[in-house]
Parts: sequence; structure tokens; C-alpha cells
Amino acid sequence: MRHVIALDVGGTGMKAALVGADGTLLHEARRATGRERGADAVVRSILDFADDLRAHGREHFGGSAVAAGVAVPGIVDSEAGVAVYAANLGWRDLPMRELLSERLDGLPVALGHDVRTGGLAEGRIGAGQGADRFLFVPLGTGISCAIGIDGAIEAGAHGYAGEIGHVVVRPDGPDCGCGQRGCLETLASAAAVTRAWAKASGDRTADAADCAKAVESGDPRAIAVWRDAVDALAAGLVTALTLLDPRTLIIGGGLAEAGETLFTPLRAAVEERVTFQKLPSIVPAALGDTAGCLGAGLLAWDLLATDSEVSA
Repeated sequence: MRHVIALDVGGTGMKAALVGADGTLLHEARRATGRERGADAVVRSILDFADDLRAHGREHFGGSAVAAGVAVPGIVDSEAGVAVYAANLGWRDLPMRELLSERLDGLPVALGHDVRTGGLAEGRIGAGQGADRFLFVPLGTGISCAIGIDGAIEAGAHGYAGEIGHVVVRPDGPDCGCGQRGCLETLASAAAVTRAWAKASGDRTADAADCAKAVESGDPRAIAVWRDAVDALAAGLVTALTLLDPRTLIIGGGLAEAGETLFTPLRAAVEERVTFQKLPSIVPAALGDTAGCLGAGLLAWDLLATDSEVSA
């Protein structure tokens, strides 16, 4: 059975799959990145994982994978196949496509940015199906977004498109690692809510999920933390929809797991801020933490289709 290798590399773990031509997940697996052992160890882990997936395909599906797709965090030059920078994984200017193709004996390899790759999957087979223009915004440790246009994801002239987490929504807000103050992700990411709730509750082990539960139980401290994050998020999203005019806003990541505890006040806060702009649908992501892996599979199949067109 024809299939491709799909890898979604995160800061601490990797999700992988063998994906059939119809998008079916034929095999799924997860591993740690091993980042505590350094950047070189992370690269070895990725290459070893891909090689093991290829061997699994040979054994169970009658042949080797026909291509591979890999999604990685940080700054990515997809055209050159280079992982330019990833703070959490410790690499710079890593020729990921070349290394992976070499390990897989010349197999075609597509490289993508993790959020844009997840957005590709949400747009084609997830919550964005049927939307000609959408934004996919996962709320995790940081905040980024994928800009979907007619079934493709816009990367920008330099591969930096979609960095909504670094839109300043409160100029007097917290310092951000990018060098600015009051960036959206310092106020509305899952990590930001975790920090704020740990401080407000006095429980250093409390996280964003705990805050959501406390909101549901009516804790006024949690409600204040949650309201502050939602207000900041709405401000950032309205900036994005003013610039990009999406038909659908797809919200994913850890905070989205709170369901209507997030979506009901968020929809209201966005609606309150729009003036002349058209209000988009605001919906939860449909694919959960498999989006990046599914998107990596789509990248691989798209690469084969492009190669076939060029050959023809």
C-alpha cells in the first residue's frame, strides 16, 4: 500500500505516522525528542524515528514509503528545506530536508513549519473545510497562526507570516522574549494563563487547565485571570481579522480544550471590538494534536504531486 512518512517534531516530543494516499493514518507512534541531550541528539532522534517508520512500512504495508513530510517549530525556510532557528531545540540553519532525505536513501522530503503544517490539515480535512480564507490559531506555550488561502498556507516573503503572538496588544505589558513588551503570547497563551493563575491562586503547580476548571466553579480570582487573557486574545484576533479578513477563525491548542468556557466569552469579546469588519466564524480546531502529523503527510503527498506535474 502506497504511503508516506509524517513527522511532527515538538519541543519535547515527536508524533509520527504512516499516511495513506487517502489521508488514512495507517500507523501512529510517539517518541521523546531527547532535547536534554543537546541539539545533535534531537536530530539523531528524528532521523532514527523516520528510519524506523520506513522499516515498519516495509514490514507491514508491502513496501517502503514514497516520500516524507516533517513539521518543525521555530523559523523554517520550507523552500530551502532548512530549519533556520528553534530556541527550544537548540538548532540554527539545520539542513533538515537534506539530512532526512540522505538517511532515507534519497526519498523526497517536504519540510514545514509546525503551526502552518497543522493549519494545512485543519483547512483541508478539519475545521476549515469549505472556507476559502481562514486563520488557524493554536494557543499553546506561545501563539502563532497559519493563514489559509484557497487550500494553501501563506508563509510570507521570508517564512515569518503568521507570528500573531508578537503583535503588541498592551504596550505596558510583560516583557517578551522577542524584545518587545505586551506581546499577545505573554498575555493569552496557555503558558501565560498558567503563570497568571499560579500567582493568583498561590499554587505553583496550577496550570491553565486548572484555571479553566476554577472559572467553571465560579472562583472570582480565576474569572479575573481568564477575562484578562480573553480580552488580550480578542484584541490580537481583531487586529488579525482587520488585516486579513478571514471567513473562519479556528482556535486550537491547550486553551481551546476548555471548550465553551473559552469560546463563549471570546466570541463576545471579538464581536464587541469589531466595527466595520466582517465577523468571522470562531470555531474550535477539529484535529487536536494530530493536526501537525496529518499536515506533514499532506505536505509529502503534495510534494509527490508537484514532482509528477514537473516530470509530465
